Amino acid sequence: ENKNNLRKVYKYIFNLTPMARAKPNMNVVFVGHVDAGKSTCVGRLMFDTGAVSEQEMKKLKEEAVKYGKAGFEFAYVMDKIKEERERGVTIDLAYKKIITQKFEITIIDAPGHKDFVKNMITGTSQADSAFLVIAAPAGVQPQTTEHLWLLRTMGVKNLAIAINKMDAVDYKEETFKKVKEEVSKLLRQVGINADTTPFVACAGLKGDNIAKKSDKMPWYKGPTILEQFDIFPVPESLTNLPMRMPVQDVYEITGVGTVPVGKIETGIMKVGQKIIVLPGRTGEGVNGEVKTIEMHHETYPEALAGDNVGINIRGIGKKDIARGDVICDASKPVPIVEEFVAQIAVINHPTVLAKGYTPVFHIHTAQVPCQFIELIAQMDPKTGGILKEHPDFLKNGDVAKVRIKPMGKLALETQKDNPRMSRFSVRDAGSTVAAGVCLEITKKK
Repeated sequence: ENKNNLRKVYKYIFNLTPMARAKPNMNVVFVGHVDAGKSTCVGRLMFDTGAVSEQEMKKLKEEAVKYGKAGFEFAYVMDKIKEERERGVTIDLAYKKIITQKFEITIIDAPGHKDFVKNMITGTSQADSAFLVIAAPAGVQPQTTEHLWLLRTMGVKNLAIAINKMDAVDYKEETFKKVKEEVSKLLRQVGINADTTPFVACAGLKGDNIAKKSDKMPWYKGPTILEQFDIFPVPESLTNLPMRMPVQDVYEITGVGTVPVGKIETGIMKVGQKIIVLPGRTGEGVNGEVKTIEMHHETYPEALAGDNVGINIRGIGKKDIARGDVICDASKPVPIVEEFVAQIAVINHPTVLAKGYTPVFHIHTAQVPCQFIELIAQMDPKTGGILKEHPDFLKNGDVAKVRIKPMGKLALETQKDNPRMSRFSVRDAGSTVAAGVCLEITKKK
């Protein structure tokens, strides 16, 4: 009872004196093949910048030894789930905050393991910038191309490559150059300019060029990971578009109630705002009102596009809302679609993609089976011109305009109306088959 009263007092104080938003928020996702050392890089960054205390690190080190995973202590900063600690694999998304000279950075550590790509897609759909982490000893891995296609399709424009585990190759410049050349080839294949993409030589476990400059690589003149954050451009503000918050997870918190969490993709959310959750369980939506907005355990009167928040909504219970729903401004709801036209790139289909194919579409945080009902035209990826009207099938590397029918309830917008709510990837049997963007929609009656 006392704890609940104290919570109310804190909430009251925070609502009276909201903290000033000192720096713009930027969401940065760390992606890469399993064992590339993403979580270790992020954990080391947290420790070296003081976001994780020495005491906390000591505990994590003891725990790593207990699980027979010595050397995994930095990864444990992000890998909170017990199963992840035992397996040494990142399963879900983890979020941490770090303050740089220019930004308030929310770091999203996304899984690289093949089984967990769907969570990685959710992570990349929330990111403004990304680090693709490659292990220097292993170089490019089978999933590296898939990760690059996903980053590109999800609209993550700002990309840096972290060539990690340089300690395992004796900090050799020739290994760095070799891996850089391999990755540059892939970047060109997916249409990313390799010459303007920064490459960082680092070692997460030893802390070389993570938050502090390394003295082991005098040949490397580029930034550290921490410095690269501030080199990324300021994210474009999307506050002038209608408010959209795809739900990442829903928690039940004692003394507070139902707390959906996620990233506000566009618009501004305010305490007291009338909202609608779509599609909701029925597809008709559920109405409510924003009661509280919390970011990094502090309460705010409003949150802007780009902020990762947890919110409490008056009038909405745990049964009314789920991952994949979208919280919208009640006066400007997101459309629920009957069918849509999209442009897709086929990335990795085992045979060919034909009419009638019904894989799972990952759109913002939703996962909905959808059917290809028409292959409208095959496009030239370089010019955007039409190569062939109504092709019989599409194969890997093809770009096409297609008509799609969701087999479930789906909230989606066109690229023109809201670019953040228009992107998707297509998955089947554990791999990413295609990725694309919505061009036109037919709304449900």
